[in-house]
Amino acid sequence: MTESPTQHPYYTIHDLPADTRPRERLIRLGAESLSDAELIAIVLRSGAQGVNVLDMATGLVRHYQGLPRMNEASVEDLCVHHGVGEAKAAQIKAAFELGRRLMLASPTARPQVNSPAEVAQMLMAELAYADQEHVKVVLIDTRNYVITTTTVYKGSLNSAHIRVGELFKEAIRRNAAAVIIAHNHPSGDPTPSPEDVVLTRKIVEAGRILNIDVLDHLVLGHQRWVSLKERGVDFGKRRR
Repeated sequence: MTESPTQHPYYTIHDLPADTRPRERLIRLGAESLSDAELIAIVLRSGAQGVNVLDMATGLVRHYQGLPRMNEASVEDLCVHHGVGEAKAAQIKAAFELGRRLMLASPTARPQVNSPAEVAQMLMAELAYADQEHVKVVLIDTRNYVITTTTVYKGSLNSAHIRVGELFKEAIRRNAAAVIIAHNHPSGDPTPSPEDVVLTRKIVEAGRILNIDVLDHLVLGHQRWVSLKERGVDFGKRRR
């Protein structure tokens, strides 16, 4: 029996039929027709010794459970993976940064959010099953378009140790009109704790002083979420 290329541990991308190679498929069908792994494979260009680049890209996408978490990975995190040295890690980070800059340069391509459900949906893929707590700040312009989303804290968090000013640093730098705070509960239960409510009130008060509206604070669990605004926390009226 003849062994197919996909069964051989040392086959390369050039062993694939020409019309199935990611780069040729992109040229023929357009970038939108490729999977996440195929696009990453094109960015990486080649695999490690004895490793097919498409297999390596597929392994990365599976490890990070998609592009959002891969985007959050540092160069050091990426270099842990077999075949990904500093050069390839830098290529991946550069590709994500180009995408971020394109989004900023094209306001109409950025998501417009008008409800907590839309924000929760935007963040759910990344945070729903994260095994560590993340605190994110969604920066909003005057027309409710998302400017960017930043991760301010990650790991085992104690709300008493969170510096409220840190949550506004990027908003001030980007001249954001408003922010939405979000964090996840790795337990899967999005019920806000008393500490979550106290922290929210401190954030809202800081926003008033800085003239930056705090529109909501979302707590995400396993495919469920809670809006503290809908739970009755006073966020005040948005200034225009």
